[in-house]
Amino acid sequence: MNAADRMTIDWLLDSDPSIRWQVMRDLTDAPPDEVATERARVAREGWGADVLVSQDEDGRWGSGTFFPRGTGTFDTLHLLCPLGLDPASEEARRAIAPVHEAARWDCDPDLRFWEGEVEPCINGRVVTIGTYFGRDVRGVVDRLLTDQMADGGWNCEQENGSTRGSFDATINVLEGLLAWERATHTSADAYAHGDVRTARLRGEEYLLERRLLHRLSDGEIPQRRWLEAGFPYSWNYDVVRVLDYLRASRPGPDPRMDEALDIVEWKRDATGRWLLDCTYHDAMQVDLGEAEGRPSRWITLHGLRVLRWAGRAG
Repeated sequence: MNAADRMTIDWLLDSDPSIRWQVMRDLTDAPPDEVATERARVAREGWGADVLVSQDEDGRWGSGTFFPRGTGTFDTLHLLCPLGLDPASEEARRAIAPVHEAARWDCDPDLRFWEGEVEPCINGRVVTIGTYFGRDVRGVVDRLLTDQMADGGWNCEQENGSTRGSFDATINVLEGLLAWERATHTSADAYAHGDVRTARLRGEEYLLERRLLHRLSDGEIPQRRWLEAGFPYSWNYDVVRVLDYLRASRPGPDPRMDEALDIVEWKRDATGRWLLDCTYHDAMQVDLGEAEGRPSRWITLHGLRVLRWAGRAG
């Protein structure tokens, strides 16, 4: 590790437990027991603890499920996953227990939380969250397999006649399917290792065929926002998010990722840090202490571990 990387990692470690434990695991190769000790602090200190104490008495957050955006139950639980709250902790079990019954979906109050709703970009995140916290989301997984389109992607506009996948919907579904597949890897259920894996790999190929950024028809990048790195995630696709997903799903990079990796390298500033290009929520249950256009510990953590996985670190 060169001096610049060492200074960047020291800056990351001078932070919240939710960042420190991931830096220790992904960038400094700390012993697992030290990583686990640091991760346990997420439930008791800093941002993770602040999110937990903000829970409503009825078990929701923000007095709603999907709404209000950013502060409602759905977005708040989606934030707890990247923070790394230990799902086996007493604090997590206590917080998750009432969610299924209390947080009914705005589109249909008869639908309980872990039953999901109708849009694949939302259901993909339901699977991510539910799998993370050990909930039964098999029914939502089944629906996502049915919703996969002919080109291998997913699109929330399919019910309105769309016949093509969407990068935004697809990344949300892929994150959920990967989490579910890995959580069931010890199961004897061939379904977990057959249909889900096949669907996930088709979805990855949908993105890779397009070099993670381009239309097939003309080779253009249709959404410049895909080049902007944001956190915490919502429905939005971006180049850092998709590469961090692929880092988790694959042992190494594919040549079709090269342009995206070049962009991530280019976005690193002279101090070795990445900026927060955009935010996706106007409000959240916790202030992560970051602002658009300023150095971001979250984007820097993700950028460094992507480059390390791709063999571009140092």
